[in-house]
Amino acid sequence: MAQMVVIYNTPKDPAAFDRHYFEIHVPLAKKLAGLRSYEVSTGPVATISGGFSVHLIATLHFDDLAAIQDAFASPEGQACREDRMIFAPDETDFKMFLFDDREVL
Repeated sequence: MAQMVVIYNTPKDPAAFDRHYFEIHVPLAKKLAGLRSYEVSTGPVATISGGFSVHLIATLHFDDLAAIQDAFASPEGQACREDRMIFAPDETDFKMFLFDDREVL
């Protein structure tokens, strides 16, 4: 399996972010070819250090990294990219990690 983890910083208007994210972005992302599951955090996102500026964490699961690359090279993937520019336009608004994973427990 492979994961795409996106960590969104707290936006200036969390309610507007959530509205756009769940009403527009999630339906677009659900159309990505090869998407196995899509999870988002609920409630506050805390850190061990206590301080946090994270608003939402999204985790998308695919078979492998090639499937992620193929999904985002597609028209649906391009639509997701373009839409992300609306609700998180600055590259500092989020962090994105793509990786293969393995179960160890």
